[in-house]
This record gives sequence, C-alpha cells and structure tokens, in this order.
Amino acid sequence: MTAPVFSTLGCRLNAYETEAMKELAEAAGVSGAVVVNTCAVTAEAVRKAKQEIRRLARENPGAPVIVTGCAAQTEPETFAAMPEVTKVIGNHEKMQAETWNSLRVPDLIGATEKVQVNDIMSVKETAGHLIDGFGRVRAYVQVQNGCDHRCTFCIIPFGRGNSRSVPAGVVVEQIKRLVDKGFLEVVLTGVDLTSWGADLPAQPRLGDLVMRILKLVPDLPRLRISSIDSIEADDMLMQAIATEPRLMPHLHLSLQAGDDMILKRMKRRHLRDDAIRFCEEARRLRPDMVFGADIIAGFPTETEAMFENSLKLVDDCGLTFLHVFPFSPRKGTPAARMPQLTGPVIRDRAARLRAAGDTALARHLASQQGATHRILTETARMGRTEQFTEVAFASDQPEGVVITAAITGQQGERLLA
Repeated sequence: MTAPVFSTLGCRLNAYETEAMKELAEAAGVSGAVVVNTCAVTAEAVRKAKQEIRRLARENPGAPVIVTGCAAQTEPETFAAMPEVTKVIGNHEKMQAETWNSLRVPDLIGATEKVQVNDIMSVKETAGHLIDGFGRVRAYVQVQNGCDHRCTFCIIPFGRGNSRSVPAGVVVEQIKRLVDKGFLEVVLTGVDLTSWGADLPAQPRLGDLVMRILKLVPDLPRLRISSIDSIEADDMLMQAIATEPRLMPHLHLSLQAGDDMILKRMKRRHLRDDAIRFCEEARRLRPDMVFGADIIAGFPTETEAMFENSLKLVDDCGLTFLHVFPFSPRKGTPAARMPQLTGPVIRDRAARLRAAGDTALARHLASQQGATHRILTETARMGRTEQFTEVAFASDQPEGVVITAAITGQQGERLLA
C-alpha cells in the first residue's frame, strides 16, 4: 500500500485540513493517489494550483489525481476539464469519512462522476477535527470556518461557506489532548476568527473562548490567535491581551488598505482611524505587542494618493510583518467589475509596500538587540520568540522546549541568540 501524495497550497487552515485528510485517507485505505488541496484567494493561486496538478501528474504517472480545496469548490468545472484530474471534491466533502471511503483507487479509476462538490452555503456546522498536532512543537486548532462578510475582492466565502464555529468544549478538550502529547504552543485558526461564536447558543465571542482555554488548560504554556479582523475584537479579547501572559503578543490583522475610500469600495467594516486606534490600544495594554497585516496593492480605482495612505499605515499602525497581495481580479466578485489598474502600476505598488515592510521588520529586529526572550525551539538551531520572530542559535539547543536566551544580533530576517 502506497501512501497518497498530498500537496497543500494557501493558508494555514488548508494545511490543517490536509492533516485531517491524511488521517481520513489512511483510515479508508486510500493508496497510490495524488491529492492537491487548492487555494482560491487570487487568480495567481488558481494558476499555481493548475501548475502543481500538472507537475504531480508528471511525477506520479498513472496515479489518480484528486483535487479539492477552495479553488475546487469555486471552479469545479475548471479542474474537471483538466485531463490530469481524476476527481474533484468540495471543501465540505473533503472532511467527510464517507468521501474517502469512496476514493479507494479501484473504485476511483472506474468512477463516472468526476465532480463531487455540493452547495457549501448549505453547510451549517464545522466539526472539531481532532488532529494530533501539526508540526513538532506548535499545534494548529481549527475553531471556525467560513465567512458571513462579502468583501468585494474576496471569493473565499463561496469556497468556504457561511461562518460556523466549533463549540468551546470541543476546542478545550482537543487542546488538553495536544498538551498531554507534549505540544507547548497552540494556534487558534479559522477563516474569520473574530466571528467565532455568533452561531452558537448565547453567542459567545472569541475573547470568551481565549479566556476559557487559558483557565481550563492551565498547563498550556503558549496560546496564539491567527489572523483577526481588528474591528471585531471584543472587550474580553482586549482583557486577555492586557492580563494573560500566556496569550502571545503577536496579532496578524486583516487590514487590506489604509485609505477610507478604498476600504469602502472593498466593503470592509473599518476605516483607517479604526485600525490605528486598535493598534495603539493593544500596544497600550501590552507594550511588547507586534502586528502583522495583510495589505492589497493596486485595488481598482486606487489613486497614488490613496496608495500613499496604505503605505503610511505601516508606520501609523507600527506594523512589523507585512503580507502584501498584488490585486488580482476574481471572476464573480464585484471588484472584478470595477475599473482596473495596469499590471505595472500594481507591481510597482506591491514592491513599494514590501520595501516598507522590510524596513519595518529591520527596525523591529534592531530594537531587540540585547533583549532577553523566551524562545520556543523548533529545531536544534532555530526557534521563535513570543512575538513570533525567528531566532537562529549559535549552538545546538534541545528541541521542543522553551528556553531563555539573550539576543546578540541579527542576520537577514532572523535574530541571533
């Protein structure tokens, strides 16, 4: 029996779900197949998915190719039309045991139904898939899926469906199990994390979940939350930032732009000043807090002055880690029908944003010289601070422990200790 070859494109949630699919495939006895878990966040992501499918088909001649993920959900016909593809399955179907029971190779090769993608909007629940960790020292726990918002540039709600939350009790039990297995850090992940709880009884908020985890899992050394919408940060989450040292001082913000008109055209729920206020307040509550952010360069109708507002947001919010996305129109979204900027302008603005991000990161690294950090070691020579900054060690360290070390310098995008 040959284990399936899995390839993951896109976000951490996709990577988490690939781990779940590996377990489902193993339990079902699926062998000899190639599985590509796609991303749909940009047109470039879809292009890369097709490229990956062709590459894996060449490298695994005769193996059935199963395509799933957000791009498979939003464009099943596109992938079904590829001669390399044997089966296309949707985002809900990929997490179901019965799907994998039907994907054993003899049945798969003789199957007549190539597409198994249902209406994602009809899915009402998200199961707490019990993955025994992801990586060796840091575990990712999916607590939410889907999104109820409709940003004009985004296709993801049509790939993931409406927002669904994993009940707090299920999350807590999973984290207890991970801690028992030796994991020192847990990251809560989802598509729209700050919407967690809206569909649960009593409508708890993300801050309630964070506080409950920290109270009921006292042996968990480090808790992180992944990308959040700062405008939806609740009072309890802000209290956790202020009072809970086990909640790590690093937040990744879904900002997307720094100009009010562009934010309105994106159909975002915050304005420029809201983002700045949030960062100032979070840093007041937790002075060592650092921020990452997603920013789109070259959104339709963006003038040079509007772009400058996004560029200045890097300093105005005190951002440290930037994820820059050159705008890419997604068919079926309102932004694809707006007046588009030219490719060279988009690429130039993305390059300028990345340069601003590089400067901000260099400033952060320089500020850490001589500081002492508690570092979670991932390998003998590499770990991460509580602020998620990467650290290279001068000598071998024990793996999978938290050590206290002084920062002696920097090298590229890493600190040295």
